[in-house]
Amino acid sequence: MDKIDYLVLFVAAMLSTWWIFRDIHRIAILKNITDNPDARKLQKVPVPCLGGVAVFFGIIMALLIAGIEFEASKMFTIVCAFTLMLCIGTMDDILSLSPLFRFCMEVLIIMLLIYGGSGYIDNFHGLWGVYSIPDWIAIPLTIFACVGIINAINLIDGVNGLCSGYCIMACIAFGTVAIWSGDQKSASFAAIFTGALIPFFLHNVFGNKSKMFLGDGGTLMMGTIMAYFVISMLKSDSALTFVADDNFGFIPFTLAVLAIPIFDMLRVMTSRILRGTSPFSPDKTHLHHMLFQCRFSHVGTTMTEILGNIFIVAVWFACWRLGASVELQLYVVILLGLLGTFGFYRYGAAMEKRRGAGWRVLSRIGERTHVEHTKWFEWVTRIVDKRYEAE
Repeated sequence: MDKIDYLVLFVAAMLSTWWIFRDIHRIAILKNITDNPDARKLQKVPVPCLGGVAVFFGIIMALLIAGIEFEASKMFTIVCAFTLMLCIGTMDDILSLSPLFRFCMEVLIIMLLIYGGSGYIDNFHGLWGVYSIPDWIAIPLTIFACVGIINAINLIDGVNGLCSGYCIMACIAFGTVAIWSGDQKSASFAAIFTGALIPFFLHNVFGNKSKMFLGDGGTLMMGTIMAYFVISMLKSDSALTFVADDNFGFIPFTLAVLAIPIFDMLRVMTSRILRGTSPFSPDKTHLHHMLFQCRFSHVGTTMTEILGNIFIVAVWFACWRLGASVELQLYVVILLGLLGTFGFYRYGAAMEKRRGAGWRVLSRIGERTHVEHTKWFEWVTRIVDKRYEAE
């Protein structure tokens, strides 16, 4: 496929999502499929939560075009996987499924990916001198890693634009490497998911009358495609192995792209276990909650976390290009991930509690992120809400 083909898929997904978004928004309101405010959530009014369905429509329309370019059977397994995950998540939005049932379904769907031909993480690509690993280790490791990724993406969906904006960034990173390595399938998925998410991101961040959340259906679907990207790059026959040099850190790169969600999930679940509560019990201890308490806006919180993750990827890239060993790349990524989540959260929480000079500086920065009443923000809001004026 030429680069123009990826552009066609990107545009097709973007236009399809934009076109269907209003109808899905209307259905969610009519059927009262909304995310209602409570003590844990940041919104003050009920918000429709079928955004994942609109994104899914855009993805499927673009995949129909992609099927013309190469054999559609190559996509079948991953399409089934994220479709099932969308269904499970949407059921959860409507019926509030138990965490145990969701967890079991996530494991089953990852097994579908593995045994359906998408492969599994069976190669460390030289990290600590390890290359191929046996199946009895590789398959459980893949299930553990992928379920973790899915839930990490699901847990960051607490602020307008954070989950969708983060996944756009991740798709661009994974897609760039996929194009470089010649992995047409992964590059196509990256282009399609990026295009499908952009209209949702605009409505989610700037929309007033048109605002809609991804819902668990959307976040679980996005987590599944992130897990697929990781598998496609860490399996033994990854296309990346044929173009990457000896010190390209396969694992450090994938961890860098997913750093903030993964390390924040580990921090949150660790703190819950230490408090004697279930690691799946909801609370307000996520990184985005801390930023919000430090007077950051939704936009400011979203941009802080996304830019922080971009910084981690940039540092990994610099380490790789400067010839750092794969092990050193991994240690640097882990250190930055810990500092950006565990360290930053503890610092922000301490400053918020003491209300000293550090708190005043942090809150002053947060207050500058409130751009909702600026002319440019209101101008974008009018554009994305224009089709909803009669509702």
